[in-house]
Amino acid sequence: MGQIKVHTVCRSAFILFFLQESLRKITHTLAVKNEEISNFICSLKQSLDNLETNSNRVQEDLESEFSCLHAVLDEMKESMLTRIKQERASRTYELQSQLSACTKALESSEELLELANQTLCSSQTDGFSQVTGTLLTSTHPVTMAPAFRLSLKTKASDNMSHLMVDFSQERELLQALKFLPVPATPEIQVSECQVCDNTVTVSWTIPEPDSKIDHYILEYRRTNHEGPPRIREDYPWMVVEGIRQMEHTVTGLRFDTRYMTFRVRACNKAVAGDFSEPVTLETHAFNFKLDSGSAHQNLKVEDLSVEWDSCGGKVQDIRKEKNRTNSPMHSPARSALMSPKRAPTARPGRDRFTAESYTVLADTMIDAGQQYWEVRFDKESKAFAVGVALRSLGRFDQLGKSSASWCIHLNNWLQQSLTAKHNNKARTLDCSIPGSIGVYVNYEEGILSFYNAKTKQLMHTFKTKFQQPVIPAFMVWNGSFSVVTGLQVPTVVQSGQRKNSGTSSSNASLT
Repeated sequence: MGQIKVHTVCRSAFILFFLQESLRKITHTLAVKNEEISNFICSLKQSLDNLETNSNRVQEDLESEFSCLHAVLDEMKESMLTRIKQERASRTYELQSQLSACTKALESSEELLELANQTLCSSQTDGFSQVTGTLLTSTHPVTMAPAFRLSLKTKASDNMSHLMVDFSQERELLQALKFLPVPATPEIQVSECQVCDNTVTVSWTIPEPDSKIDHYILEYRRTNHEGPPRIREDYPWMVVEGIRQMEHTVTGLRFDTRYMTFRVRACNKAVAGDFSEPVTLETHAFNFKLDSGSAHQNLKVEDLSVEWDSCGGKVQDIRKEKNRTNSPMHSPARSALMSPKRAPTARPGRDRFTAESYTVLADTMIDAGQQYWEVRFDKESKAFAVGVALRSLGRFDQLGKSSASWCIHLNNWLQQSLTAKHNNKARTLDCSIPGSIGVYVNYEEGILSFYNAKTKQLMHTFKTKFQQPVIPAFMVWNGSFSVVTGLQVPTVVQSGQRKNSGTSSSNASLT
């Protein structure tokens, strides 16, 4: 009976646990759905507010445009009326002057005519001879009268038809006025987009030709989620305006997230069209932080920068590192990537590097794929090294002096030299010392290459077979350096690696 009772209790507890778990799942699903509905309600309210604002704006713009059109018409009307008035005044003056001259000539001519008629009717011979002589003398002939000097052709026309206007064509244009058509929505061609060399080239098309499109606006933002953008994102939209072609290359990027979302819209002189459907492109690159918990106490680690601290022993703020909510350990991008893998923050069973091993490791292991990063260092440092190491690297081990690490080493102590080191063997490199070094790892092929980060000239290549995951490793003594992560493998490096893949390694003695 006791066993049956215990069995019944256990079964009841199991059923209760199962029901609780089911209820938790349902509650979680409902909470997520409620959040989605709340976000959608917020979006609808925002759309209503935007609709009111945009409607008022376009109404004000329309009234402003018609006011400007009325002002232009009124100005043209005043100008044309002034022209008519000036033309009328000028012609009136000409015709009135001609009329006055003709009137005076007519009066003078009538006086002479009356005098001549009176003379003809006179019966006195002497008087007739005297008057006739006067009218016919060369000093005052009748033919010199004003009536004979006048031009009987009108100096100004009364026709004003040349100032008539025909607004039929303009009237048709005004009657044809309508709202400017909104540009069509572009379509981003994912197959034409390229992600390489820390740049992204985005290409798009328009469904049908539109000669009124003036330019395009491209927006993009980083994200850790594949697919359409979410309402709540950690990163804001970045805007690129005034694009004249149907493609654009975004340069100067640092890929600190796994994806990047793009959208584009077309604009004419007055209005912008709708955004295209967002497209999310994968922007995979190698990201890591420096593990301050592994650093020698003479190394002052701040984010991705390291400086030699001669005082030494400065306690690192471990609590701050543990409480950072945006730590790469909890980053969605880091959890989404299968490889590289983040290494434990504490080195199992080991303390930080000590003695003359002025070393610090990264917090991310490489166990697959091709990775690339760069390091900028002070060439006046007494010693500096960059490379990779196994997690088992001893706390007293110096980079390159054991089988667990490979590096390029700068020595500035007695004379300046640059050497490749592995397993306590060194090879002097016959190349100038660059300001920054690029590090390339192909885990499957067992290749570790070092480049002049600026010129991409190959400095040295180790060829080996990595039996365990490796970690970026750095060393500095009396100097400083900073690491640049979030970089893709440069195209020129990939090309060079393919070209050299069939050749034998000249560094076999160091592998």
